[in-house]
Amino acid sequence: MTTLPTAAADLLSEVRAFRTRYPEVRHVDLLSLDIPGHFYGKRYPIDMLEKVAAGSPLKLPQNCALLGVQGGLFPISDYCFNDGDPDALRRLIPGTLKPVNWERQPLGQMLISSDGTAAPIEFEPREVLARVLQRLERRGIRPVVAFELEFYLFARALKEGLPQFPHDPSSDDPDDQPNLHIERLSRFSDVLHDMVETANTQGVDANVITAELGPGQFEINFGHCDDGLRAADWAALFCRSTRGVARKHGLRASFMSKPYLQAPGSGMHVHVSLYDQAGNNLLAADQQRPLRHAVAGCLALLPHCMPIFAANHNAFRRYGAMVNAASRASWGFEDRDACIRIPDSDAGNLRIEHRLAGADANPYLVLAAILCGMEHGLQAGQEPIAPLNEDRASGVDFPKDMLAAVTAMRAHPAVNEGLGDEFVMVYCENKRQDHLAFMQEVSAREYRWFL
Repeated sequence: MTTLPTAAADLLSEVRAFRTRYPEVRHVDLLSLDIPGHFYGKRYPIDMLEKVAAGSPLKLPQNCALLGVQGGLFPISDYCFNDGDPDALRRLIPGTLKPVNWERQPLGQMLISSDGTAAPIEFEPREVLARVLQRLERRGIRPVVAFELEFYLFARALKEGLPQFPHDPSSDDPDDQPNLHIERLSRFSDVLHDMVETANTQGVDANVITAELGPGQFEINFGHCDDGLRAADWAALFCRSTRGVARKHGLRASFMSKPYLQAPGSGMHVHVSLYDQAGNNLLAADQQRPLRHAVAGCLALLPHCMPIFAANHNAFRRYGAMVNAASRASWGFEDRDACIRIPDSDAGNLRIEHRLAGADANPYLVLAAILCGMEHGLQAGQEPIAPLNEDRASGVDFPKDMLAAVTAMRAHPAVNEGLGDEFVMVYCENKRQDHLAFMQEVSAREYRWFL
């Protein structure tokens, strides 16, 4: 009788328990996040999934991870067109096999990754974060992380290609969208509560719901998690399930950074604390000197990580517009105009809230970049610039377009060291070519201006 390794035995038990609980499910989507933040993968018959859990190899093309935002492949170094498009091993991520309730047919889904395999893909987003977390663990540092995601609800049908406000079932006025009003939560309670309950079913600790400033804009908060990979998994899975639930209710949900020029954009806010192995908050030590050093490191690397925080052409429109979206790298205590906000808390919960990333950024890469900034600051031991509470003009400029941002990221030594040379090269070229592909279309505005 063959005895399975403990990890494989646990996975096999997870699959079999799922089959017992959901006997109607015949297929499972195996999912992984690519560089632009889209899921790719395969739909497996569930009996084949048992074989994978027991140790059969799971392979997908290596280059799936570096697809462009529209799904195409770009020539990047020898990848895609000069490497034979090789397969690479993936592994099942324990604890992520869950039912899908927004599709018409019974379905399951499970996350997969190359991290933890014999030959992880250097530019796979989850592997990039895993390397950063492993490095911090070797230094005795354990991050605790909580994401907050803003998003918009739209009507299902577009009008001349443009999104429309969602229909409020209790009002005949399409513009009746009370900002920050608890009543709006009641008006859209069916879809919002379905989103939270579905996320919870996926194992995501989604909890607080807020009606935000924009028409049809909401925010969902997640619980604090002492596993950085799991925290980023939650953010990625929430985006997928939220879009699915919205479709089920006849709506669209979008995490686009700036869908309306005249309304606030949507951000990805990330709360991060750092603890030692004894559970002490490292940021609170020595009269909060490590907190200031971590802030200084984040501000130093922020201008060189903009392709991660603003992952597409539209995301750059969010900065400096309306409220609570900074146009310079800044920090402050209880200040939502700052890129890095220090919420009021006791010493045990002292943390930074990194508020710069757009909601459509890749959560694995956003967290990896934030942690690299904090690590860089702790090592350098420098004091930050003045907080906004002391000087409203305090701040450091950062690039405001993708090509300038890519240039700033590609050549920065600390970013290359922290995130990996190969990843930075691949990521920057992917973003550069995505931007150039986006520009290869003559818009109606150009005809109005120049014809």
